[in-house]
Amino acid sequence: MVQSQTLASRLVNVIITTLLIIIAFMSLAPLLNTISISISSSTAVNAGRVNFVPIDINFSSYEKILNDTKFWGSFLISVERVVLGGAINMVLTILMAYPLSRSVGQFRSRNVYMWVIIFTMLFSGGIVPWYMVISELKLINTIWALVLPGAVPVFNVILLMNFFKGIPKELEEAAFMDGAGPLTILLRIFLPVSLPSLATITLFVIVGHWNNFFDGIVLINDQNKIPLQTYLQQLSLTRDQMQNLSVEQLQQYNKISNTTLNSAKILVSMIPIMMIYPFLQRYLIHGIVLGSVKE
Repeated sequence: MVQSQTLASRLVNVIITTLLIIIAFMSLAPLLNTISISISSSTAVNAGRVNFVPIDINFSSYEKILNDTKFWGSFLISVERVVLGGAINMVLTILMAYPLSRSVGQFRSRNVYMWVIIFTMLFSGGIVPWYMVISELKLINTIWALVLPGAVPVFNVILLMNFFKGIPKELEEAAFMDGAGPLTILLRIFLPVSLPSLATITLFVIVGHWNNFFDGIVLINDQNKIPLQTYLQQLSLTRDQMQNLSVEQLQQYNKISNTTLNSAKILVSMIPIMMIYPFLQRYLIHGIVLGSVKE
């Protein structure tokens, strides 16, 4: 490919490159600042001296988080929530999106169900009825309280339903002529060609379960059963807790401010998602676009 080497084209390339560098820096600046704050001394952080370069580097915030058995217990609970809740979400989303992607001639009550789904997106019963239902079902302080109330993510259902609609009908008709039933068509045809949309939904589900802390605060009273994000929200020390610390522990916590501790929380909670995202990123935009162009 021959590229133009004129002065104007070079100038345009320089301007575009400069703009991209500026945009990239603006995107990374909050992350770099958070990293610097998390490993800087509380004195420097409280004085506002930390920008993108750490000052008086120490890892006391991370030591406080990682040298804690409750942290790892909460971590495992969050992993359990992601695996269990994610499996339930994906199965129910697929089983709901497939019949809704059929025409009214194939599924006569389709429009009724669609109105019900849209209604749940626009209106909710509120926190109090939500809590009362979960409590009456005896789910409080169990892992099921974290995964069952949101078992059917409506937005994901609509995204996958629209993707299924875009699959050529000829594939389904050919499979039907060969004797395949609805379940076989779903498993052998629709799912294999829907990998971009499925990967996108999987990413949404994982991030949603991993980052949700409010459910753990309201529905879990046992501190040994709270998920990671809820645990991280409760790490700040109270005055009563400070009075029970030894001199060595007080010296360690003097190196930590709420700002450094909160920065460390953010980074620790980002690690699992950052490990998963690169594997699903190439499907993300493709899946969203293909799943949102139809009704």
